[in-house]
Amino acid sequence: GFTDVVIRYLNDEREHIVFMLWGDTQKKGAFFDRQRHCVLTAPHPAPLSTDRRFFGCQHFSKANEYFRSRGLKEIEW
Repeated sequence: GFTDVVIRYLNDEREHIVFMLWGDTQKKGAFFDRQRHCVLTAPHPAPLSTDRRFFGCQHFSKANEYFRSRGLKEIEW
């Protein structure tokens, strides 16, 4: 409930957000306007999920790449 309201607000009222959806949160991806935002998906980073390609997904470098491509400040992870 609450997170859906926050997600819808951010999706509708902001631009150039990078959403990192890991594990079950990928279901929330249907809400996002992918023309206005960057949506990255991967398995959950829990130890039991490491064999399903979380490591190597490069979400943090992809987020910075997205920001650079739009002339926005990168994040120092």
